[in-house]
Amino acid sequence: MSASMKVAALALAISLPLSAHAHRQWLLPSATVFSGANSWVTVDAAVSTKVFYFDDFPLRLDGLAVTGPDGKPVKVENANTGKHRSSFDLQLPEAGTYKLSVLTSAVVASYKVDGQQKRWRGSAEAFAKDVPANAADLKVSEMSGRVETFVTSGKPNKTALAASGAGLEMVPVTHPNDLVADEPATFQLLLDGKPAGDVEVTMAPDGSRYRDTTGEFKAKTDADGKFSVKWPGPGIYWLGASTEDKKTTLPQASQRRASYVATVEVLP
Repeated sequence: MSASMKVAALALAISLPLSAHAHRQWLLPSATVFSGANSWVTVDAAVSTKVFYFDDFPLRLDGLAVTGPDGKPVKVENANTGKHRSSFDLQLPEAGTYKLSVLTSAVVASYKVDGQQKRWRGSAEAFAKDVPANAADLKVSEMSGRVETFVTSGKPNKTALAASGAGLEMVPVTHPNDLVADEPATFQLLLDGKPAGDVEVTMAPDGSRYRDTTGEFKAKTDADGKFSVKWPGPGIYWLGASTEDKKTTLPQASQRRASYVATVEVLP
């Protein structure tokens, strides 16, 4: 895949997480619930067309952040990025729930120079320097993404699950490490700290490579940003949502896209 194609694919992964054929970002922990002190979890991170299957390229770990049960940052070990996936190890020294997040923020632009189509992706600070002022047919979008999973050692708590107030986020009403098949779970989506109503949320179970269908099912948030899910069976699930509006910070940008992705484990 060429550099320009990777830029387009990454932009698509951030902006269109619900499309069945789009590239999807995800974190996959080796387990989500641990009973012993100082347990270790290994996490894979990738961008793929089939969830939890390494069929494309790695999810970069530049924006990786882990929040511990006390709300403080936790350092990861053995971070590595390979051809098709990234991975890292995390020790769980304290009892409680850890939130693992990869945060992305970018400006994506398309334009023409001397009749040739160009694509660009970078930071807002680099936009003015890298994109010519006389660029023709300039189209600019701001994008932000949040890819998360949750791990609990011992007794769960919710300190790490607090929202930051930036971008699209999920605040679990039902604890994300206490999900059981055939039992309803409730979550809330927030956009910039406020309820994100009327947003479609897609859930997809693991194992789509071995099925004729993706097995996807959907829910929609209410006016309070809340939605409920009754899991059809145990396993690992991908959850994704996205929003689009015109609340941009860069004057040249015409739209803002925000996405949220989480990986959760549902127990029997």
